[in-house]
Amino acid sequence: MGNPPSMTTVFTVVGHSGSGKTTLIEKLLRELTAKGLRVATIKHAHHKVVLDTPGKDSYRYKQAGAVMSMLVTTNELQLVADAVDRREPEQLAQRFLGEADLVLAEGFSQSATPKIEVLRRECAKPPRCTIEDGLIAIVTDMDEVYPQLPHFGLEDIAAIAQFMLDRAPE
Repeated sequence: MGNPPSMTTVFTVVGHSGSGKTTLIEKLLRELTAKGLRVATIKHAHHKVVLDTPGKDSYRYKQAGAVMSMLVTTNELQLVADAVDRREPEQLAQRFLGEADLVLAEGFSQSATPKIEVLRRECAKPPRCTIEDGLIAIVTDMDEVYPQLPHFGLEDIAAIAQFMLDRAPE
């Protein structure tokens, strides 16, 4: 059994829309946090998302020139920051998620991070990534895809989590 990583490690979960990336990450979060790890997530959206509400204080601060604006409530906080120059998962994790032991990024298929692809036969699409892209494992019901890589079943959450922990630096 691997030890919890001593520095923030990023794994990227990739796959086509509807393949089950978010569901896999939700299950991995439960498994990894049950082991005592502090796990953060980063999601890449291909469409425009409004992160702050126009007219609210944090929005006004950003419009006035703040490089970051944080809203803190009793139980949560929200950070809005410019990400023009540092947009890769490892850069974002280093900049904002230093308290995390492990970061699970969703999307970011072009990043240089180690990737685990979710690929289901019912989606009827080829893999998004190759081994050269940093693909290290497949979560799939298709044994014939990249047979040289470790394969995990869609519900084999404990084994996927252990695989990630074994690959994380000590």
